[in-house]
Amino acid sequence: MKIIGYPAELIYRPGDKARFMVSTDGIAAFDAALVRIVCGDPRETGPGFKETAIAACRRSAIPGRKQATEIGSFMTVPPGPALVSKDIGFVFSVFATTPTKGDQTLLARWDEARKLGFKIGIDERARLQMEVGDGTGATARLVLPRALPARGWTTVGIGFAGDSGRMTLMTRPVDQHGFGNEPEEATGDGLRLEGKLASLPLSFAARWTGRNAAPKMTGFFNGRLESPVLLARAPSRADIEAYQTGPEQVRQPAAWWDFGQDFAASRIADRVGGLDGELINLPSRGVTGAQWDGTCQRFQDKPAHYRAVHFHDDDLEDCGWEESFSFDLPRDLASGIYAAKLTAGPEEHYVVFLVEERSGESRADIAFLASSVTYVAYSNEHYDFDDPNMEMKNGAVAVYDASDLYLNEHRELGLSTYDRHSDGYGVFYSSTRRPLFSMHVKHKIWALNADTHITDWLEARRLPYDLITDHAVHTEGLSRLSRYKVVITGTHPEYWTTAMWEAMTRYLANGGRLMYLGGNGFYWRTAIHPQKPWLIELRRAETGARYWDSEPGEAYMSFTGEYSGLWRRAATPPQKLVGIGTVATGFDYSSYYRRRPESKHPRARFIFEGVKDEVLGDFGSIGGGAAGSEIDRADPWLGTPAHALILARSEGHTRQYNVVPEETAFHHPTINGQEAEKCFADLLFFETPKGGAVFSTGSISWAASLAHSGYANNISRITENVVRRFADPKPFPEPPAGSGSAELRRTRIDQGQEAYDGIDRAG
Repeated sequence: MKIIGYPAELIYRPGDKARFMVSTDGIAAFDAALVRIVCGDPRETGPGFKETAIAACRRSAIPGRKQATEIGSFMTVPPGPALVSKDIGFVFSVFATTPTKGDQTLLARWDEARKLGFKIGIDERARLQMEVGDGTGATARLVLPRALPARGWTTVGIGFAGDSGRMTLMTRPVDQHGFGNEPEEATGDGLRLEGKLASLPLSFAARWTGRNAAPKMTGFFNGRLESPVLLARAPSRADIEAYQTGPEQVRQPAAWWDFGQDFAASRIADRVGGLDGELINLPSRGVTGAQWDGTCQRFQDKPAHYRAVHFHDDDLEDCGWEESFSFDLPRDLASGIYAAKLTAGPEEHYVVFLVEERSGESRADIAFLASSVTYVAYSNEHYDFDDPNMEMKNGAVAVYDASDLYLNEHRELGLSTYDRHSDGYGVFYSSTRRPLFSMHVKHKIWALNADTHITDWLEARRLPYDLITDHAVHTEGLSRLSRYKVVITGTHPEYWTTAMWEAMTRYLANGGRLMYLGGNGFYWRTAIHPQKPWLIELRRAETGARYWDSEPGEAYMSFTGEYSGLWRRAATPPQKLVGIGTVATGFDYSSYYRRRPESKHPRARFIFEGVKDEVLGDFGSIGGGAAGSEIDRADPWLGTPAHALILARSEGHTRQYNVVPEETAFHHPTINGQEAEKCFADLLFFETPKGGAVFSTGSISWAASLAHSGYANNISRITENVVRRFADPKPFPEPPAGSGSAELRRTRIDQGQEAYDGIDRAG
């Protein structure tokens, strides 16, 4: 890939100026055309790639250039009066997560190009060191002999006398149990720097290279720093001891930066006054510090236990590329999935973005709800390369395309919330301000690309629709949804915010109709940054099908303070919203559904009009069937309404389908599709108040069956029957009492008693 880019905003409205950032490698110029993506799947087994050009938006001979990305997080403090003192000291605690990786900076006022200033860091043997340089090439160094521990807190004291050059290093381990907390101290002669540092900023977790061009920072630290205190003198052992009681206990501070406040903010306040810092590139907040003792789990309850920031050498908030070109989107542009199609000879790249109707406007009765939060959560995942068990998980040999290979080679484009940082800690945050591989077309059939099976089908069946987004529902709430008679989800609406849940709940309570055409939906509780909507956050707490676990005490999101993890753990399982919830995942073969007697119920007659088949969806371009990848089932214990109808149920799943952790109390050999008692997808329908209704498929691969046989198949017919009836304003009548599926009217106590009775009879 010699050309790649991203939009300035993930979502635009008709009439907006859409701006694009592009980086090229060896390409002097390129052309750009606006296209509407109908289907992003180029495979012969699928509907085929389809796009429509927008003639009003074309650009030619746009100059190409390679754009650099600065990756790695740090904090910077501009020069100020408190930094002018001839004698200077610092006290703070450090928690190193890769202490032997090599050169790492803890703090610095340093110009790498001129070797001017001072820097304190960790060497390749994990030893604390201090180096000073006077800008003439002369340097002096002081090193403590004992290595800092990995994943252990140590309080450090650093002193430097500007007139004499005297250097001081002190450490004392933080050990709540009283073992191994012997202090260590060293002093040495340095160089005089008085009056030479006035223009140099102070930085933590990285240092300035002295260049205005990238890279501007170097020596990134992996680990946690706890609220640094600045002194106008060298620290003493008493200062170290006072700091371990609390930073505010250190006497006569010149400044101290409190990491235990404003957890969503990038600005870090100086509690003494005037020397505020700025966090760059999104280090992790809401993480435990040296004082955390397990007596609280929320940073709001004891902020003093969370006075830490976790820095990583692979953090990224914004690629920071300069704008390459823009399009003025036509005011009458239909909502949908769009891309700036970039071409240069044989090179081609689609910069995908979403266009939705302006607030308060609509053109159709049907809304397709694009899973924009989920798209961001998945970009840019590396698990296919990094996880040694992925081939076993997928039940197939790994196959990589050009996008996969490019992403693996260009780690500077950031990580997904499925990844781990280079120090092994899970990734909390994901940003849209970079190329998003989860939104690539002509790529793997997942996330947005899989959702184009639905938009393609809507257009093929001539069903007018508006595209709306998760982000708009989060921001505008019920008003975004209420303009539509029916809302259709994508194939995998996995990540939802509290505001989205509340909006959809109110929509259904007011008579709205929802079609959930996917699986593993409404699964993880997620947050959107209140001031930076290009950022999302989640924590993978306690349970769920996940690639990493949140650390103890870190289940609450720094953006909002909400408990993260599964919605199921927050008293709102997806069964309460759409009647079904995740039961298993498997990626080798997809199966089919078999109709149940409830499908013949008069309430469901409209769903099966024109469908006589008992077996549904034994075809499709994902795994060969309509029931697969990730599947959901009904569960009255978790909130499936008693009046719901289980219309059909999948069967015949393989051993590659594994029941998700929250569905089993412990692991055992029979938690697979062949042996597990309840490893299946349920096709479900139920009515809601004021004439509304819900239809749920419980399978990611459902949409990949819609185009089979020229869209003339039972999955397509069922889906169209539901869309057309849901778009009809005629209210759904309230179902008669006792008319739901029998198994939904039984409680778990009833089911348990039946199982016990069976054992008793067998005994």
